[in-house]
Amino acid sequence: MGDQNVFGQSFMLGVDLSYVNEMEDCGVEYYEQGVAKDVYRIFNDHGARMVRLRLWHTPSWYDTLNTGKRYSDIQDVEQSIRRAKSLGMQVLLDFQLSDFWADPSRQWAPAAWAGAVNNLPVLQDSLRQYISQILGRLAAVELLPEVIQIGNETNRDILQATGVNTPWQLDWSRNAALFNTAIQAIRASHPQIKIALHIAGPQNVEWYIDGFTSHGVQDFDIIGFSYYWPYHQPATISETGDLIRRLRLHYPEKEVMILETGCIWTVQAADQAANVLNTVDPAYAPASPANQSKWLIDLTKTVYAAGGSGIIYWEPAWVSSPCSTPWGQGSHYENAAFFDFNHELIEDGGIQWLEYDYTGSTGRKSERTPTVTINRRYQLLEIQSAEKLLDPDWRYMIVGLNGRVLQSGYLREWEGDDVIRYLTLPPSGYRWTVLSIWSEHGVFRTNPYWIHP
Repeated sequence: MGDQNVFGQSFMLGVDLSYVNEMEDCGVEYYEQGVAKDVYRIFNDHGARMVRLRLWHTPSWYDTLNTGKRYSDIQDVEQSIRRAKSLGMQVLLDFQLSDFWADPSRQWAPAAWAGAVNNLPVLQDSLRQYISQILGRLAAVELLPEVIQIGNETNRDILQATGVNTPWQLDWSRNAALFNTAIQAIRASHPQIKIALHIAGPQNVEWYIDGFTSHGVQDFDIIGFSYYWPYHQPATISETGDLIRRLRLHYPEKEVMILETGCIWTVQAADQAANVLNTVDPAYAPASPANQSKWLIDLTKTVYAAGGSGIIYWEPAWVSSPCSTPWGQGSHYENAAFFDFNHELIEDGGIQWLEYDYTGSTGRKSERTPTVTINRRYQLLEIQSAEKLLDPDWRYMIVGLNGRVLQSGYLREWEGDDVIRYLTLPPSGYRWTVLSIWSEHGVFRTNPYWIHP
């Protein structure tokens, strides 16, 4: 059920499988019902329709790790893209624009560009040539991705000098120039590829996207963000849905996706490598395969109903192995993988998230759309239906053109009955606004209204 289509809009479920080649070289075999099986096929058979892959520039730190083989460089990524496309899966390629992990704590430029980090024109030229060369190479072997993500969790300046991680800084003029350079490099040769921006944490997304667009970074297709409960609490699933609604209202031409998420199924560990996720949303405690599945399904139902375009689970195949990371032997994520400590697929765990039919459980629109009118004489916002469809548990949100929420709540707070309800508006302050009305079953109406002449 990974590519689910309702009213012409595709909803994509995907998995990040960047670690798989390394795991297999470290001796890992993956099993389903006791039988060894290709892990790409496991995910594809259960409904994954997109594979996300990270790309590092020159990960030379691998040279002294394990067997000395490098991963997530272009040679390794080519192998992974080929595996995904052989099964008809789409690919999201994450240009991390670094030799090492890029995230909110560090955004280090490749060592090859170290001399250019303070020379913006030279840095832009290096970035442009790099992206063009990578895409040219992939195009030559028919392995172009469907989506490109520029940077990874870019909550600060990208392409900084190695070692720069404090203090936090964001020079919008420099950052915007670099992002636009990357965008132009993609558009110049392969305009059909969708472009995504990626922010860590739902609570940060609006500020950053407003910053990008107000500084001229506008030619992108997808607003992407990470959502991990341990890192981004107390942001709830419901609040994440509200965020997506606001983004869809403020940026109706953009898709919204969760590009990274994860949830543990146990607090136990299979090795000495410290795990990066160790807690769950209290509403989904204790950690268990069933609660991992429930959290993911509830999150996805909410994202779908809010108008989101998809969710990608980060590294569900990063199981424990004899190999090491820079921080320890094993995996830092085996308690959030979709496999048990013997590398057997957990049938009642997270894999069920891919199988769930979101189109049947929650629709985005209703054919029986209520009528919304503005009664300017009495300054009333009226919602009416002749079919007695007005459920008092429907929610509403009034958003200004700047994206600020002016008012929100439930229809039960309005006066009236199940045929007509009305809200008295303040005498001033609301001019051109957007009203959205929805329930747990999806968005019923999102329209602009001119309230004050």
